[in-house]
Amino acid sequence: MREIRAILAELPMELVTPMDLGLRFDVREDGETYLANARKKALEGVRLSRLTTLADDSGLEVPLLGDKPGVQSAYFAGVEHYGDGPALVRALLRALGDAAGRSPAARFRCTAILALPDGREFVGEGVLAGTIAAQPKGTHGFGFDPVFRLADGRQLAELSMEEKNLLSHRARALNALEVHGAFDAALSAAGNA
Repeated sequence: MREIRAILAELPMELVTPMDLGLRFDVREDGETYLANARKKALEGVRLSRLTTLADDSGLEVPLLGDKPGVQSAYFAGVEHYGDGPALVRALLRALGDAAGRSPAARFRCTAILALPDGREFVGEGVLAGTIAAQPKGTHGFGFDPVFRLADGRQLAELSMEEKNLLSHRARALNALEVHGAFDAALSAAGNA
């Protein structure tokens, strides 16, 4: 949420989490696509809060691995290591084997959805292309960031949060929502409530 708040800091609206509202929000991400998972979370947020809800889902896609880990990125090291960055990196490098040393192509993909209580939905997608480095580097970020190499040679975990928020797949998805008029619609709906 911190990343999203930073990216959307200029919006004239207050962003709150389910926890801020005292809501129990536990949505299982079992969809086959990023959009399915994001939609499931957004619609549950609207149902529980009756407020416009922003949700997203994202993952790492490596063409050499058939675009895996993809929608299952957080579970790539096994259910017992859900979201464990170092374990995810080890599992990815193990899956790539010798190919990890050849900087295989990769991309982060994010699908964001803004669901309004009146039933309207806005969808934005963002992609960040790069390669996989054979060795982790950097202390910022999470998940696969330490082995995701950008075109300029830096690994995503070497960027400050401010730098990452300018070019990340999540920032691009949120920018796409803005282009589609999602935030204007949310502000208009809030003004008419």
